Amino acid sequence: MEHSQGTDAGPVLAGRYRLGEVLGRGGMGKVWRAHDEVLHRTVAVKELTAGLYAAEADRAVLHARTQKEARAAARITHPGVVTVHDVVEYDNRPWIVMQYVDGPSLADAARESGEIEPREAARIGLHVLSALRAAHRAGVLHRDVKPGNVLLARDGQVLLTDFGIAAIEGDSTITRTGELVGSIDYLAPERVRGGDPGPASDLWSLGATLYTAVEGRSPFRRTSPLSTMQAVVVEEPPPPRRAGPLGPVITALLRKEPGDRPTAAETERMLLDAMEGREPREAQAYVPTQLIPGAARRGHPAPDGSTARLPRPGRAYAPATLAGPAGAPGYRRPGGGRWRPVLAVLAAVVVLGTAAGLLAARYDEDDDGSRTGGSVSWAIHTPAPGTPNPSSDPEEADPGIPDGWHRVQDPAGFSIVVPLDWRRRTEGSQIDYTPDDGRHRVRISIDPSPDFETPFAHTRNIEKDLAKRLPGYTRLGLRSNTYRDRPGCLWEFTWVEAGDHPGPRHGIDQLYYAETGGPEYALYMTGPEEDWPVSRERFDTMLRSWRPPGGNG
Repeated sequence: MEHSQGTDAGPVLAGRYRLGEVLGRGGMGKVWRAHDEVLHRTVAVKELTAGLYAAEADRAVLHARTQKEARAAARITHPGVVTVHDVVEYDNRPWIVMQYVDGPSLADAARESGEIEPREAARIGLHVLSALRAAHRAGVLHRDVKPGNVLLARDGQVLLTDFGIAAIEGDSTITRTGELVGSIDYLAPERVRGGDPGPASDLWSLGATLYTAVEGRSPFRRTSPLSTMQAVVVEEPPPPRRAGPLGPVITALLRKEPGDRPTAAETERMLLDAMEGREPREAQAYVPTQLIPGAARRGHPAPDGSTARLPRPGRAYAPATLAGPAGAPGYRRPGGGRWRPVLAVLAAVVVLGTAAGLLAARYDEDDDGSRTGGSVSWAIHTPAPGTPNPSSDPEEADPGIPDGWHRVQDPAGFSIVVPLDWRRRTEGSQIDYTPDDGRHRVRISIDPSPDFETPFAHTRNIEKDLAKRLPGYTRLGLRSNTYRDRPGCLWEFTWVEAGDHPGPRHGIDQLYYAETGGPEYALYMTGPEEDWPVSRERFDTMLRSWRPPGGNG
């Protein structure tokens, strides 16, 4: 939203909110500074102007969206979400009364300074992520995360605002069938393709927002809405050059497929590393062309838990997800050759929509004051490309043994790489390797004949019991995945232990079926919360090195 100044006082709304100057305006409306004459405080009031000259049906939709924005924000209790105080009717329109934030938007700050310093951008990203996680827990998808909707208070607080096109769980959609709404260069690819948004869509928009913050420009902004949507769907962004340690995090968040992006918990750890000036090593699992010291001989985990490896010395590596100069040897357009159907559908949408009078695209003055982006409301129906998840053949090569580690051949038949000082111990049918009597440990469980159809179903059953038994149990992630080309489940959680190793603890468990119906293998790592990043790195190394009994799986 473009900020402007004015001095004319406006009317009094609902007998208490006296409008002052205009703080900002955009394609949908304007925001006023106002004085609450009952509670004697400064507030912000959002006026919907888009419906003033619209048809009655369109006006009804816009008014409903305003009410929806208020409901969405009201569902979220978080200091990083702008509070909605009231919704009042004036001039036959709803007006939203909100918390006043004394400070610029991230778009304004980036425009004034040219770019935001990477560590500061990472700090801002952490606050926005925390607000998004609270929204997602409340069943709300923001769907319009962009620099203009991130407010930077003078006291250092970061707040997320404008839930005007939020998707509320359990609410019937207000958006018309096939209609796509939002600022197009911050829309996730799956939304442009007409797919259903999810939490990963908001994380993609966060990645695009952070890119703009550090680089001073939108990664996908082009000269027209159509070319911008094309870029979002099929083009990779230029590598961020000013992002420092934040660069791999941004690249990870901007993966085209939702399942290839890091989870919110993983993103939080990466942003924390970047904020503290550390290279976010965990991001390398999502950035296959960027290496970290020593990684070339250790390999890296893929985001779905499989063991995709980095190239061997001397092997050419040109993944289809990144494009070199057109015409270069081995060059492939992003999307594995699917770009032509996408463009054809986009072009057809524009032609048909215009002919039918159903296309409504606005070239609003957007976050940087230009008119090449803005919001869009178009019918988009293209099939999702469905890029397959990466996987690997565990027999192709040993991924390498890091310094201070060795491969152990367990009596149970499997083998795994562990640190030199970790020793084997058993607990019933479970096998542990630990250096300190279980304070840090990896546990391998083998079930020859599992009782559940999938590892995910098994994990959900385990969680029901564990959540009751573990004090302070908190699920960080639980999702189906593919490990070693087989159905799996990755589960991560925290709790507070009161027994042998008291204090906050963290655990992560990768289960998978080696064959249909079993056997099922579970590789579980746990350690104190205080040094979890080290334990998580160990876990990833062990996953890469795992060889089940018989060497298959």
